[in-house]
This record gives sequence, structure tokens and C-alpha cells, in this order.
Amino acid sequence: MDHMLENYLKTGAAEFGADLDDCMVRRFFDYKRILLEWNEKMNLTAIRDDREIILKHFTDSLSILPYIRGKKKLIDVGTGAGFPGIPLKIVLPQLETVLLDSLEKRIRFLETVISELELDAITAVHSRAEDAGKSPEHREAYDVAVARAVASLPVLLEYCLPLIKTGGTFIAMKGSSEEEVAASAKALAILGGEIRQIDNFLLPGSDIKRSVVIVRKVRQTPTKYPRKAGKPSKEPLV
Repeated sequence: MDHMLENYLKTGAAEFGADLDDCMVRRFFDYKRILLEWNEKMNLTAIRDDREIILKHFTDSLSILPYIRGKKKLIDVGTGAGFPGIPLKIVLPQLETVLLDSLEKRIRFLETVISELELDAITAVHSRAEDAGKSPEHREAYDVAVARAVASLPVLLEYCLPLIKTGGTFIAMKGSSEEEVAASAKALAILGGEIRQIDNFLLPGSDIKRSVVIVRKVRQTPTKYPRKAGKPSKEPLV
């Protein structure tokens, strides 16, 4: 393992309160290897440089660690290649994690990562967010839902708020969020959410801007939401 890359990963993780042991570091590097191998066959990431993967995928995923410590059950909506769900799981082994994605071949990739990294209490589920939000297994079943660069905030609220318990948290990971937050009042009112805080920061050692929007679910989401698949993105609640 490249010691400079290892230090780069550890330093970035430490910025967000993660102290990586040797086992965690090895898992991150195995994850990177599998990601790049599979990326030859299917489009998982446009980022192929080792340091960029560490910064823009791994460290970026860990940036929300401070908001999820102590939570028991997390769902990562539109997880794609497993971000932020898998990095969070590596650092918080006790966190029950569900990776939700609508593309079956990505689920096969995620299952390979879970198996090769020997991660427990984590499953990859093939479903659209709208369908998961209607299913008894997933509806209001989670302490925290996260979504990273999946859709605009009003759409994400309809995908994610139905999945979390009242009193739970939804975390939207964004590049910037001001316009989206301004457009979200109606969706929040309808779906039972309240924005608690918005934190803007730069990824460690870079000029890459990130914004994290923390939404608390203050009451149950009406049963008619989420609307059927495709509707939230076509006709957002704005």
C-alpha cells in the first residue's frame, strides 16, 4: 500500500473525526481497487485518479460523520457506487446500513464490495426511492437517510422523508444549496420536515465547496407521498 496515499486518506478522514485503524484503511484501498476494476466494464465513476478518489469520494462521504454518530439505522438513497454509505459503514461498523439504487448492475457491484470487504449488517437493495417509500419494510424505518448529488432538494425531500422515522434526520449532500433551500418550503411543509442547519465547507486541502443540509422530520409524512415513480422528479413540490 502506498504510504503517501494512506496518510492522505487518514488526514482527510481525521478532519471529520474519523480515526482510521489498519483494518479500515485496508478496506478503503480494497474498495478503491474493486471500484476501478469494475469501472472498466461499467460506468461507476468519472474519477479515476487515486488521490481524487480518496478526496472526492472517500473523504467527501465521511464529511457527514459528525451528524450520524450515535444513529442506529441508515439508508443511502441513490447510492450509485456506494457513496456515502460504504465509507460511513467502514468507519462505523455498528451502523445498520441499506444502500438503495434503481440500477440492478450497480447492486451487483455493491454486493461484491460488501462481500470482499467482509462488511456485516449492510445490504444493497434494488428499488426506486418512490417504491421503497411506499413499502412497509422501508417506510419510516430509518433514523437517518442520506443522499449525495442525486436530485434537487424538493425532489430529494419526497424521496427521503417518507423513509425516516418521526424525529429522524435527512442529510442532503450538495455542492451548493442556497437556491434549492429557497425552493423547498412547500415540500418541507407537506412532507413533515424542518431544516435544522446548513453547513458550508471546503473539502480538506482543496478549494472544492460542499454544502450539507440537515433536515429533521417533525411529523409523519402523509400516506399519499411519495407519489408514484417518476412523478417527484417531473413535478416537484415547489
